[in-house]
This record gives sequence, C-alpha cells and structure tokens, in this order.
Amino acid sequence: MRKSLRWALSLSVLIGTVGSTGVATAADTETGSATVVDSQSTSTDIKDRILAIPGMSLIEEKPYAGYRYFVLEYVQPIDHHRPWAGTFKQRISILHKDTSRPTVFRTSGYGLSTTPSRTEPTRIIDGNQVSMEYRFFTPSRPQPADWSKLNIWQAASDQHRIFTALKGIYGQKWLSTGASKGGMTATYYERFYPRDMDGVVAYVAPNDVVNKEDSAYDRFFETVGTKDCRDRLNNMQREALVRREPLEKKYKAWAESEGATFNTVGSLDKAYEAVVLDFVWGFWQYYGQDVCDQIPDAATASDDAVYETIDAYSGWSAYTDQGLEYYTPYYYQAATELGSPTIKQPHLKGLSRYGYQPASSFVPREIPMKFKPQAMRDVDDWVRKNANHMLFVYGGNDPWGSEKFRLGKGARDSYVYVAPGANHGATVAGLVDAERENATARILAWAGVPAPAVDAAKPLARFDARLDKGADEDATREHGLRP
Repeated sequence: MRKSLRWALSLSVLIGTVGSTGVATAADTETGSATVVDSQSTSTDIKDRILAIPGMSLIEEKPYAGYRYFVLEYVQPIDHHRPWAGTFKQRISILHKDTSRPTVFRTSGYGLSTTPSRTEPTRIIDGNQVSMEYRFFTPSRPQPADWSKLNIWQAASDQHRIFTALKGIYGQKWLSTGASKGGMTATYYERFYPRDMDGVVAYVAPNDVVNKEDSAYDRFFETVGTKDCRDRLNNMQREALVRREPLEKKYKAWAESEGATFNTVGSLDKAYEAVVLDFVWGFWQYYGQDVCDQIPDAATASDDAVYETIDAYSGWSAYTDQGLEYYTPYYYQAATELGSPTIKQPHLKGLSRYGYQPASSFVPREIPMKFKPQAMRDVDDWVRKNANHMLFVYGGNDPWGSEKFRLGKGARDSYVYVAPGANHGATVAGLVDAERENATARILAWAGVPAPAVDAAKPLARFDARLDKGADEDATREHGLRP
C-alpha cells in the first residue's frame, strides 16, 4: 500500500494537470487569433502557458520572424514503468506559430539542435513544431546512467508524455515526423502509442527486421549508379587498404596532433579500417552519381589524395573515442534492439582484417549489452498489420533504404514511396508527380487542413532558406555508419 501511494504521488507530480478539460477562449497575444487556454493558466502569452506545465522550464527563447522559438527542459521519469524511481531533464524545443494551427512532433533520434528549423511536414501544413532530444543524448541523460533504461519503449513513452503535456495548449491535429533514426523513432512511437498522432511521415527509416540477414544491402551496392562509378569507388576503397602502412602513419600523426585516442574500438588499425569500409556507403548515403567524377583515379592518386578522399566521405575522426562519445546511445541501441548492417564487399577480399565490425564494438566495454531480436520483428509486424495514416519516404540511391518498412493487408491510408535517384536526404518534394501530390494531400488531410488546401496539394508555407535548409541536421552529414 505504501509503495502504491508513493507511485501515485510521484505520478501526480510528474504529470501534474496536463490534459485538463476546463478551457476558456482568449486572444493569442502574438497572433491576435482565437485560441484555447487551459484551465491551469490565466495568461494568454504562449510562453507563460507552456511554462505553467508542471516540470517544464525555459532554457532560452529565440524569436524568429513569424514564430516564437523556445528551448525548454521537461522533467521525465527515468523509468516509465516506475515513475517514482528518479527523474531526469529532457530538452525539447517549440517552434510556435499559432495554437489554431496543427502541430508536427519532430524527432531526430539523436540530440537536439537549438537553431530554429522547420521540417518538410511543418512547412506543408504551415504549423507549429515540437522537437525532442532523444533520451541518453547529452545533456538529456540520467545521472547515473542506467543504460537498461535506453530502449524504444522508454523513448516512445518520453514522447507520449510530452504530447500529453502540450496537447492542452496545441489542441489541433498532430503529426509525427523524423528522418533516418528520427523516422524510426516516429514509427516506434506510433507502434506503442497509436492513438496520439493523427499521421506519421517517416523519412529514410531503415527496418532491420532480421539483424543477421543483410543481403539486401549487398544487392544494393551491386546495382546502384553506373558500373563506372561503382568501380571508381571500389578501387579507391581498395587502394586505401593496399596502402594501409603509409596511410596509417598519416592517421597516427593526425591522431597525435589532435589528441585522438582509440580505447573503445581497440586500436588505431581497427579504427582505420572501419573508416575505410564506410567510404562507399558514405558516398551513396550523402552524395551520388553526379559527383562520382570527383573521386580520383585510385591507380594514379597520390597517398595524400587517397587519404584526403577517404576523409572527405568517411571522416578519420569517426571511430576515435572522441568521435564515438556523442553517438554512444545510438550504438548501444543498435547493439541491443535496432540492429546494424553488415555487407560483404568482395573487392576487399584478402585486405580487410576485421570486416564490418558490430555496433557493440563502438560502445565502451563497461556498458552491458544484450541483443533483443524480437524488438524489430514486433515493430515490423505491427506496421504491416496496423499502419494507419503512415507515409514512408525513401531515396532510390540511399543504402539505408535497402531494408524498408512494408505495408500489409491491414494497413489503411498508408504509403511507401521512393524518390528516384535521391539519397539519405529524400523528401516528399523529390517524389514523382503523382506520388508527391498524393503524399502532400494526405499530409494536409491528416493535419485537418480544410478541403480547398488539400485539393491544392502543395505546401501552405513559402520556402524559407534559413528555416528549411535541412531540419534533421542533428543526424545528417555526420561521418560514421549511422542512419
């Protein structure tokens, strides 16, 4: 009884009065439009209303033309199964436009950028945007860190509590979105809390159902682009291993000058090979056929040219202790639930000493890990049987799209589209005309936009070069084999 009472009291402190039913109509001070004010706050200023949520605190406000932008901290339970057993502060941001507009919940699956940006769905519906830092990415990490509490259900529960807290203020339709690991995160959230969102737009989200079966990636690298481009990339990658001895001397000199160390991966040699093995993957993930002619001819390239080319597309810092530290939560999840790809690369036979190293190789040894193969199978099965108002967008030339989410007979008003020739930055705008128009129309409809705008099937907000330069910058253009 005492434990039950403690649980109830702790839960009331954490959740407070979010989701209250008492409402009043007032004018939104920054827009002049009618809005809904929750019963717990008498102020009409949006910042005051947000900060009236129990557990919410302001880090900073950054006004942007047409918006107000808040970076905040929200108190979360370390373990949503046991909310009385400790809390941590999780960073979120809100790009506020108007409480009468729909809202997009954006996740990157990584840390939180504090620079205002707008996802494609946010622009399409001309709405508000809430962004969440994934648990265990600093500074949103419990101390001490119990890594067993880093899993897809706990993270989805973080997102559910944030939505529940803000729904009383942003009362219109909500969509979730994210790219890469953010798209995976949006999908997992839908699986565990399917009643929260009115639609999901998941970009370039890998779906590694069976971790040990990665032949789809091998088929991708055998056919992507032209044969000339594939040969040029493979030859450069092979040359970097042929010249391992002189190039590792350069790598060692660089590491010493930068103070870089290799305790996690185990040795400079292992880190060197891991970077080289990422080269072809990194090229197709972020670049493409149109820049293939910029790769030097491996047979005539100098040591410096080979070294610098590998660095440009893979990054020598990727597998240093310093380069891995930020990404420890990702590699931990890849080693325990998400899975990670392994490809054969037959052109490196006799030269590769380690092959594609498992994700566990990039996590400090003191952190315990055990892979749970049922996690991704469960999500895949749920999506195929239950997807409703879900859109998956992939790039035709993106290696991560080799293992896609699939829709089964149980799916309703859901779609899987591939943007021809696109890489890991694939967008709805890059789809063929019919698919782009349908995807845009469905996003608008799910967001509850009136019929005339749906018929127009185009974004409601004009392009803004600063806001729309790439809203998932937290996870893109970073070296290392990560979605």
